[in-house]
Amino acid sequence: MAEHPAYPVGLRLTGRRVVVLGAGQVAQRRLPALIAAGADILLVSPEATPSVEAMADAGELTWERRPYADGDLADAWYALIATSDAQANAHASAEAERSRVWCVRSDDADAATAWTPATGHSEGVTVAILTTDAKGRDPRHTAAIRDAVVEGLRDGTLVAPHHRTRAPGVALVGGGPGDPDLITVRGRRLLAEADVVIADRLGPRDLLAELPPHVEVIDAAKIPYGRYMAQEAINNALIEHAKLGKRVVRLKGGDPYVYGRGMEEVLALAEAGVACTVVPGISSSISVPGAAGIPVTHRGVAHEFTVVSGHVAPDDERSLVDWPSLAKLTGTLVVLMGVDKIGRIAETLVAHGKSPDTPVALVQEGTTAAQRRVDATLATVAETVRTQDVKPPAVIVIGAVVNVGPEALL
Repeated sequence: MAEHPAYPVGLRLTGRRVVVLGAGQVAQRRLPALIAAGADILLVSPEATPSVEAMADAGELTWERRPYADGDLADAWYALIATSDAQANAHASAEAERSRVWCVRSDDADAATAWTPATGHSEGVTVAILTTDAKGRDPRHTAAIRDAVVEGLRDGTLVAPHHRTRAPGVALVGGGPGDPDLITVRGRRLLAEADVVIADRLGPRDLLAELPPHVEVIDAAKIPYGRYMAQEAINNALIEHAKLGKRVVRLKGGDPYVYGRGMEEVLALAEAGVACTVVPGISSSISVPGAAGIPVTHRGVAHEFTVVSGHVAPDDERSLVDWPSLAKLTGTLVVLMGVDKIGRIAETLVAHGKSPDTPVALVQEGTTAAQRRVDATLATVAETVRTQDVKPPAVIVIGAVVNVGPEALL
């Protein structure tokens, strides 16, 4: 009999019985999607991987700890057969055929009545790829096609401009610490859909070069603000462009809510009645130390880390930081925006009990091609910054973790 291609269909399994036989690696990979689909899952297997057992313990499925028995597929809509017992698989497959239950077999795709496609997701779209040639089915090839399609949807290259569905408004996108590959996939997709991009100096600048010619790119630092404060001028620019019916992306370095004044912009947009989406970003407070080989926590060394802004000196009346308390902590202290104040910060920490020999690392231009790391101690950091000409932006790490990574051994 001639081989025909499979007929693709999307199953709506909410509240419907799905039987899974076997609880090994195959089931572990397939169960999360069935759980997400809302299926009523019966798992039959004498043993399970720890991850599958955790799903049962959480009440996400019903687990009967026994081998397959004839009749297990009664009232099922869909079955996944993935045991290591070939004979049990064959018997279960025969029951599925008799009971007219669509059945996937992990051990013998040709004996199954259904195949599991390679699937991916992007903003409300599910991509499912099936290879139609039975003789040439190659899971790696199918997965590669899936990955290419999903990546195209995520970065916007597969979405024609006139088919974009995102309504006008503003997206506050955390661009990450500087490396363009460290923006989130959602942030990159929204950037590809933008009509206007208002960018910070510390945002991933290389991404701006990839934007189509029609996209208006505005440097936030160069917005004329006259009698207004700079932040008010940025707020006004966001509101004005959004009210013109444009899709606006506010591209910020790091995360919008970690010293990014993101909430100020969200509140201003809300007051103006402008829709706003916030996309978290990878904060430089953890990613830059990591890129320089410094873990902010390490077993037996630091059980906590504290992130603090250094843009206001400890002796400044505007400071909201409890520096004496920070000096007493035994964990890691990460200081952002503190290069020009690090001398007074170090003096304050030492004055309140921190050892002058406490290691300090300054990571300049972290995650970019210009990244460099300069090491010191609290006693020497002020002079080191001067002699080594350390410039912002730089993340400062204070604590024993500075000497943990392999870079410290060089």
